[in-house]
Amino acid sequence: MTITTLLKGHEKDLGGGFVVRRYLPAALKQAVGPFIFFDHFGPVDVPLDANHDVRPHPHIGLATVTYLFEGAMDHRDSVGSVQRIEPGAINWMTAGRGIVHSERTPADLVGVPHRTHGLQLWAALPVAHEETAPGFCHTPAAAIPEYDAQGIRVRVLVGSAFGLTSPVQTFSPTLYLDIQLQADSSLVLEQLPPEAALYPISGTVQVNGETLDLHAMALLDTSQPLTLTASSDAQLVLIGGEPLDGHRFMSWNFVSSRKERIVQASADWEAQRFEPVPGETEFIPLPARLPK
Repeated sequence: MTITTLLKGHEKDLGGGFVVRRYLPAALKQAVGPFIFFDHFGPVDVPLDANHDVRPHPHIGLATVTYLFEGAMDHRDSVGSVQRIEPGAINWMTAGRGIVHSERTPADLVGVPHRTHGLQLWAALPVAHEETAPGFCHTPAAAIPEYDAQGIRVRVLVGSAFGLTSPVQTFSPTLYLDIQLQADSSLVLEQLPPEAALYPISGTVQVNGETLDLHAMALLDTSQPLTLTASSDAQLVLIGGEPLDGHRFMSWNFVSSRKERIVQASADWEAQRFEPVPGETEFIPLPARLPK
């Protein structure tokens, strides 16, 4: 069977009416390759009075991977990065031993009708790199390699596929593709990593004849080639890579192979021992029920 498991996900309100659909981690599967967190937000018309800003908050042990289809956000972090994130770009923020960042609506979009739509993923860092130095890397849309064929467009966001390699640097073998298919077109996927999943953004696609439903993540058997066939114009993403080198503990925005490390990070944030984001005075407090 090509599709081994379907993850249905669940909705989560991040505050201010900003609702996401979350697929990883799941009860059936903590991670797909290094990807331990997968949120899909939008598409949504942002109300003129909306406040979807995400105030400064910390991370450890992971890398955030932000990819927009519509809209824009301003990223700022404690290593001094200031970056407008726009559709088509990949923004990889390595938390390592600790980073703080905010994501705010750009000034030119405040009070202006606009739409927002995108994906926020986390890649758990290998144990050997969990305490690496924090950093941020922006790869603009124009630098992302693309495979184009009849009715097919594949953007290689992270990793290598179709003879193309993304410039995004990772800490373990990782694959992240944005696949766009016109109606009645087909694409064969071969030599996929040991763990992989497909997630449809729009349209109707069959995987080796099995229909892939919207709002479901399909975990794949990658031991055989997969043929994607679109019965309508469709867009989907593929994620995957080598399996994680062990279980990860997760609590709030913290990921680690060691539970005691999360306890320490929680105490450090509560005491405001993380480096601050320059120019920011707000922050999200530590949730009350985190481990002490």
